[in-house]
Amino acid sequence: MTPEEIRIKDKDIHAFLEVFEDAKPYGDGPLSGKTIAIKDNILFEGHKASAASKILENFIAPYDATVVKKLKASGAMIIGRTNCDEFAMGSSTENSAYGVAKNPHDLERVAGGSSGGSAAAVAGGMAELALGSDTGGSIRQPAALCGVVGLKPTYGRVSRYGLIALASSFDQIGPFAKTVFEVEMLYNVIKGQDPMDSTTITHETYPVRKEFSKTIGIPRAFVESEGISAEVKENFAGAVKKFEDLGYKVKEVALPNLKYVLPVYYIIMPAEASSNLARFDGIKYGMHKDGKDVIEDYFKTRGAGFGPEVRRRIILGTYVLSSGYYDEYYGKAAEARQLITKELRELFENVDLMLTPTTPSPAWKVGEKSQSPLEMYLEDIFTVHANISGCPAISLPSGFAGKLPLGIELTADLGREDNLFAAGKDFLNES
Repeated sequence: MTPEEIRIKDKDIHAFLEVFEDAKPYGDGPLSGKTIAIKDNILFEGHKASAASKILENFIAPYDATVVKKLKASGAMIIGRTNCDEFAMGSSTENSAYGVAKNPHDLERVAGGSSGGSAAAVAGGMAELALGSDTGGSIRQPAALCGVVGLKPTYGRVSRYGLIALASSFDQIGPFAKTVFEVEMLYNVIKGQDPMDSTTITHETYPVRKEFSKTIGIPRAFVESEGISAEVKENFAGAVKKFEDLGYKVKEVALPNLKYVLPVYYIIMPAEASSNLARFDGIKYGMHKDGKDVIEDYFKTRGAGFGPEVRRRIILGTYVLSSGYYDEYYGKAAEARQLITKELRELFENVDLMLTPTTPSPAWKVGEKSQSPLEMYLEDIFTVHANISGCPAISLPSGFAGKLPLGIELTADLGREDNLFAAGKDFLNES
């Protein structure tokens, strides 16, 4: 597609915030000739990177993110920056300062979030591949709602250098595509240790503890939690049967600490966000509003530049880090995070993969949940464990509820993306 053809097709979807006129292939490589869209929080030198926020509306990236350097070296053609929730805070892209991204399967419904634009660009046929970031499910959830494949790699497997941070101990850049094969190909391009990101890891960081034996664990009590739609439960049962028909051994497992994933996530993530977003003060870069002194400059700039959800999370994060509440909230959440991680690592000594739905419901109508933050946060129930633990997880298209796509999620042990790809190809019949 030419840039103009993409704009015409995207007029109603709004997957893109900008389609690049200067898009070009960067030579030969594993992604030579492939078109790729990148989320608006990934820096591409000389191009805008606003994180879908007014406070960075005209910010021009001064350098390339490491993943962008790798895309260029691979021969990919970067065609545009995609819509997302402001600073990646949200599950529907309705928090974008520039308008919501719509679901290509039903334009009255959301594409998911926060990487909704990247998922919609691939689902709508406007880009062959896309990159998003995943802090609590922001790749896998929109992938499920839009009917494409989305991967959150092991924490540290992909460099975060040049990613506008939300929560630094959770954030990971990852790929979208229509097939597991293409997701694996893009993952192999962007992964690797990076001297510019001290949290990146090597293949030796997590030695193989267990050979792939086609064994899947299902946390039945967690999967059947209150609030899971009937269509999702029925679709999940069909996915379990399909894996069994493919020769996988499926067994029920007990993970009692999984019930704490949402409260743990929604304490630690806002705490890190409040710290990371302190840099957007209107002084160094981005929007600036004049007040009578520097303190009023801060208040006016941040009040005008940040949307309601960003302000909500900054306030919550500042509160849980404040004197008298740090130990009660943040300290306990950090301890619970260790328990959840330990529980998952022990699980993967006995099974290769954990299987759950990706989302508790199909895509909802635009505006349906935007006035209920708690209801929106519950959309992350099946995805945040992977960010809390650092484990890799993939969402696979698994059917439809009417015309709305549904997805299942596979989670693997740290460093075992290979298990995700093997099972994903089996499930989607990719030879």
